[in-house]
Amino acid sequence: MHNRHLTPLLADALADTPVVLVNGARQSGKSTLVQSLPSSVEAPRRYLTLDEPAVLNAAKSDPAGFINGLQGAVTLDEVQRVPELFLPINAAVDRQRQPGRFLLTGSANVLLLSGIADSLAGRMEMLSLWPLSCAELDDCARVNRADALFLGDWSALAVLPCERDELIARLLSGGFPDAVVRTTARRRAAWFDAYVQAILQRDVRDLANIEQLTEVPNLLALLATRSGTLLNFAELSRTARLAQSTLKRYFALLEMLFLLVRVPSWERNLGKRLVKAPKVFLPDSGLLNNFLSTSAAGLAAMPGLPGGVVETFVLTELLKHVAFSAQRLTLWHYRTQTQIEVDFILENRLGQITGIEVKASATVDSKDFKGLRHLQETETGIFQHGIVLYAGREVVPFGDNLWAVPLSIWWAGERGA
Repeated sequence: MHNRHLTPLLADALADTPVVLVNGARQSGKSTLVQSLPSSVEAPRRYLTLDEPAVLNAAKSDPAGFINGLQGAVTLDEVQRVPELFLPINAAVDRQRQPGRFLLTGSANVLLLSGIADSLAGRMEMLSLWPLSCAELDDCARVNRADALFLGDWSALAVLPCERDELIARLLSGGFPDAVVRTTARRRAAWFDAYVQAILQRDVRDLANIEQLTEVPNLLALLATRSGTLLNFAELSRTARLAQSTLKRYFALLEMLFLLVRVPSWERNLGKRLVKAPKVFLPDSGLLNNFLSTSAAGLAAMPGLPGGVVETFVLTELLKHVAFSAQRLTLWHYRTQTQIEVDFILENRLGQITGIEVKASATVDSKDFKGLRHLQETETGIFQHGIVLYAGREVVPFGDNLWAVPLSIWWAGERGA
């Protein structure tokens, strides 16, 4: 089993918070993580999953009675299947405010479910678990790579050349634990197909009354071709032949199930003319490539690599490291109406920013820093660093606080480990 970035944060949260929710896509490793935590000998934690029919039926038939009948510390897996449990949990915590009493997991963003966002305010801490990062896969998960990029300090990492074959392999495998261990492309594709089908048949039906289920996978496949682009509902509505009201409903559902991610636009100066639209991504490069029917041979034959695929890969790694960032980073994109853009912005709680550009080729030159230099010149008081992540071999300075860094930083070994 791989060590997860989130384990220390989860242990800390259980030590002082009555309800802790680990949220993330199905098959990202939530059940494995919560069951791997050490349990007190005097008061062992009970584990129940709502994927078990008997447990699900009991919880649905009498949510309050189900919660009131649970004694001691309890883990409830896949709690999104019975949203009615949150109010009884709230009441139980008010009666007995014991740290770590309820450890919940959810494969849907329960804060987007109607009426739940406020029910556990002040009582619950939510942690996000994404599929395995490259660092977790290589068991070098101590150093936060998002923090390293933000601070412009990767001295704790042994950043080696980004070998093309290795990058392609990581783009195609993604981070879902069960997909990564598949030894052939055909078997991995079978897993991704079954994964999407299972979510549609179970979670979509649980969370929404969808008239034509076939429209949802078709929309997801369409969005795969636009991963890393600005979200345009009008264009999507025309292409998908869906009314915008229906499209937005489906889109919200896919977001709730962690199958889509929006990266909002960053704005500091209200006098600037900035594009306000968010960028949309599929949050796993393996799943994205499965929708695109991409193969290792096909990628190897290209003179470069698809920019949208590589940018999606970087987005997935950023999400995984932002989730446990000591800098408490948030993730944005930047684009002006004059087409000056920066793929990602990392911002800390002090409002300081580092810009990140993604380049899919093995070479980089001064013009690749155009957006970063614009940001450096217009946000002088808060700009920290500008990074171009590229498929090359060396860390190269391109001016004051501007760097080209190989994409292999995501799987670089840790010095002194």
